[in-house]
Amino acid sequence: MVAIPSALAFAMRQPPVTEQGHIIDQPIAFDHRHHVRDLGIDCRYCHEGVDHSAYAGVPPTSRCMNCHNQVWTAAALLAPVRWSAETNTPVAWQRIHHLPDFVYFDHSVHISRGVGCSTCHGPVDTMARVYQVAPMTMGWCIDCHRDPAHALRPLDRITDMDWTPSAAEQERVGTDMVRRLGISPTLDCSGCHR
Repeated sequence: MVAIPSALAFAMRQPPVTEQGHIIDQPIAFDHRHHVRDLGIDCRYCHEGVDHSAYAGVPPTSRCMNCHNQVWTAAALLAPVRWSAETNTPVAWQRIHHLPDFVYFDHSVHISRGVGCSTCHGPVDTMARVYQVAPMTMGWCIDCHRDPAHALRPLDRITDMDWTPSAAEQERVGTDMVRRLGISPTLDCSGCHR
């Protein structure tokens, strides 16, 4: 009788269920490699809510048009962006990272404590099409809450996709940040399940 529940618990943590690695078609072929890696645009320029809100947010079309009213102004690829701007209709981006409705997650709490974008979202600067790198399961989150030092980085490196410290440096930085910022992530159910 233990085999069936165990098999189901195992299956629920596999990529086809967690959507880890699954690429979702977007209404516009937005290439993070070009915008982040080539142009050096900081994550917070487009996802401006990440510092002060539970939600990172997606940029309004007017943000895209800050540049695209000057570059690639007639590109067919950007026709949906121009249409969105002209009609004041938001682009219907498809969510990539899903958490169940009963899970509360606050981006700003994590960012302000040193959890970098790539810690959860992976090397977005190398992705032509963004996909979910981490499983985003409860166990994955709890592992980090139990030992946050391995996931922390200096606050000035939050959006630095190239920050790859040695194991010793990560331990030193993470342990120092836990101590200095008084980081003590909740393991109480109501911290995330509200």
